[in-house]
Amino acid sequence: MALVAAALVTLVPLQAVADGEAVATRLRVRDPETGERTPVPGVRIVVSTSDGEVLGEGVTDDDGRFEVAVPQAGTYRVELDPATLPEGISLRDPDRVVAEVDVLEGQTGRAIFALVSGDAQQVGEGGGITLRRVAQLTVEGLKLGLFLGMAAIGLSLIFGTTGLVNFAHGEMVTWGMLMAYFFNFYGLAGAFGFMAGWPAPFGAGMNLIFAAVIATAIGAVTGYAFDRWIFAPLRRMGASLIAQMVVTIGMSIVIRYMFLFAFRGTPRFFKDYTAQSGLQLGLVEITPKDLITGALSILILIGVGLFLQMTKLGKAMRAVSDNRDLAESSGIDVQRVIRFVWTAGGALAALGGVFIGLSEQVSWNIGFRILLLIFAGVVLGGLGTAYGALVGSLLVGVGIQVSTLFVPTELKNVGALVVLILALVIRPQGILGRAERIG
Repeated sequence: MALVAAALVTLVPLQAVADGEAVATRLRVRDPETGERTPVPGVRIVVSTSDGEVLGEGVTDDDGRFEVAVPQAGTYRVELDPATLPEGISLRDPDRVVAEVDVLEGQTGRAIFALVSGDAQQVGEGGGITLRRVAQLTVEGLKLGLFLGMAAIGLSLIFGTTGLVNFAHGEMVTWGMLMAYFFNFYGLAGAFGFMAGWPAPFGAGMNLIFAAVIATAIGAVTGYAFDRWIFAPLRRMGASLIAQMVVTIGMSIVIRYMFLFAFRGTPRFFKDYTAQSGLQLGLVEITPKDLITGALSILILIGVGLFLQMTKLGKAMRAVSDNRDLAESSGIDVQRVIRFVWTAGGALAALGGVFIGLSEQVSWNIGFRILLLIFAGVVLGGLGTAYGALVGSLLVGVGIQVSTLFVPTELKNVGALVVLILALVIRPQGILGRAERIG
């Protein structure tokens, strides 16, 4: 937890509180010779409601800035007119001329448009495939794979120690994301009303750093509760794995629509660190928040690996996953190990949900949407192996993002289903899994 707090504190939020609500943008482009960002003036910007009602329009000033007041908090459309861009400057993604901005009460929502100099060299062949684009998509895929890996490790270890395929694991990801959002906006007063009026982080929204720590702890408690009061009793009663799997499917549906009822269907954003300009690192551009969360994910996953290899409990977890009966006959408390796996899996899933929400958006059904990707990573890497889940998730993440070079973005997740099919047909045990004799 201290690691999360220490690293995230280096992030600088770009949303400034104004006298009222507003929408703003700042257009800059990197000079290919000096590497410095220079403002882009005179570009026409139109701000409208989600229904298309124009609220204001104008051009960027000499510093590349444009801002217009909006009547209230909500979601607004910011459209850039590419025809007004100076000669030699274009959008990195020519199709992204409209950005949706979520404006919070009393704050300024900021739209980000990625611009490139027309003189910038892009090495590659035709058909839109360039070295820069391949590198960018690979980095985005690695980032996605790391976030998926945090959730996939818990799912894989639960299967390895119990044999249970947990279809409610995606909701544990969403739970962590929503808890972080709740405390980010309402602080502890949201849960303990008597703290209303206290200074932050008690009576008002707390920084996302602390909200993430609390959400991770709540995820751990939730994983513990699932095993303590649902699955441990089912195991004691001798319920089959199929019956337990059906229970997880029912839990997934019920919990998901409880999220919808409480959170509503509109995607939202965290209060902190939502709008950031990208840092140019060689051929790729990445925001500071993605850089920090990616580095944190690597450190956390390395820590998990060291825990599994170096500690007595970690070795017991691997022993139970490898051969439960032999581990139990050797004196290992299997039920204690399973309880810890559920707890750790809940914490990792919750923290992964926070990172995904920070990178993309906060949504009631995001866990369900990425569940297929998590399963694809686990199956590809090898069911029941923590290292396999990480390797498989990285491959799935990179494969999904790079596939957009050849298929429409809307179809990129289909690749996860193809991965599942091929892995089960060609190598059912996965990359790091072990073939077993049946019968």
